[in-house]
Amino acid sequence: MSHTVEILSVGTELLLGNIANTDAQMLSQGLSELGLNVYYHTVVGDNPQRAKEAVAIAKERADIIITTGGLGPTCDDLTKNVLAEAFGKKLVFDQASADRIRSYFTRTGRTMTENNLQQAMLPEGCTVLTNDWGTAPGCAFQADGVHVIMLPGPPSECRPMFRYRAMPYLQSLSEGVIASHTLKLFGIGESSMEAQLREQMNAMSNPTLAPYAKEGECELRVTAKAPTDAEAQALLKPTVEQIKQLFGAKVYGVDVSSLEEVVLALLKEKGMTLGTAESCTGGLIAKRLTDIPGASQSFRGGVVSYTNEVKAGVLGVPQPLLDQFGAVSAEVAQAMAEGARRTLGCDIALSSTGVAGPDPDDRGNEVGTMFVAIAAPGGTYVRALKLGNRPVRARLRTQAASHALDLARRHLSGLPYEDSSAR
Repeated sequence: MSHTVEILSVGTELLLGNIANTDAQMLSQGLSELGLNVYYHTVVGDNPQRAKEAVAIAKERADIIITTGGLGPTCDDLTKNVLAEAFGKKLVFDQASADRIRSYFTRTGRTMTENNLQQAMLPEGCTVLTNDWGTAPGCAFQADGVHVIMLPGPPSECRPMFRYRAMPYLQSLSEGVIASHTLKLFGIGESSMEAQLREQMNAMSNPTLAPYAKEGECELRVTAKAPTDAEAQALLKPTVEQIKQLFGAKVYGVDVSSLEEVVLALLKEKGMTLGTAESCTGGLIAKRLTDIPGASQSFRGGVVSYTNEVKAGVLGVPQPLLDQFGAVSAEVAQAMAEGARRTLGCDIALSSTGVAGPDPDDRGNEVGTMFVAIAAPGGTYVRALKLGNRPVRARLRTQAASHALDLARRHLSGLPYEDSSAR
């Protein structure tokens, strides 16, 4: 049986825009891992009447309601009261929760005011979701054909409460095992990927395919349900293999976090080192690599050669090249990569140069004109990019950095730098 899930976030601060609703994003991602469909996100302020109306609507259209926020000790923490009333449940004092709240205050060396014990008032007959990360316990119950799960609002509590308390409860609702694999793709847009898979996605029921667009790349999550994990994996395997075959070298990994993670793993496996020479990306390639623990085994360092003086003086890019072709050119990208490889003493070097905007450069190169290059033992390769002229510097820099990392990934995997079909 498929479930309809509604996430109901309670808190005036969300409506005012004082904080972003990261809880709802996290819950949606986690629920999709479980194969549960989130149909609605609702945000309501700390107002009893509006909260009642929101719950009444959710009760009519969803069979799983997950709430975040409104479980604390102050007068505007109203979630439990509203939910209990909507489902005809009394709130009763839970001694075990009260003891945990008291011990939390003792452990953290804070004085507990009595209103904190309001948090131990829970709907009768509910499953208590113990909160080891804060004071307010969560809870879950079923009534009127609907499962209700209440979680605290602070993300530092909501995230582990969902992962370690709510997820096992939700898994117990569905017979069997839900398993998934995520394929990461680079070098194809979401609309193009979806167009190639639309008919198949519509026809599939188990496993299912769900596409996601990330910044400059795509994800495909394949999810299957079966009595055992082995049977679920057997269902997943043919679809994963089919997608890898369909998209070829554009698939850069299964169940991996990022391009940079894949590049560092390949460098480590081959005992090779990498360096960077960056202009338009301003050190972003180096940052992404060094965000990963253990990068120092393979990453030698980088030069942010933002000016022509540094390109010439540090990397040894010949001045005549800069004068003739300009900094934003294939010739300079090649010389930068070769200069970094020589200067940093690494096996492979990546370079980036381009126009990140908001205006064209002095030679008339449009915003989004980028060149990335890789210098390797077998020679140097330059990829010319036209990333569009929307002057969003951050997005253009991210995409250019990803293209450079993609060149490294392809080189280290023994793949051609470009697919035979047009990118």
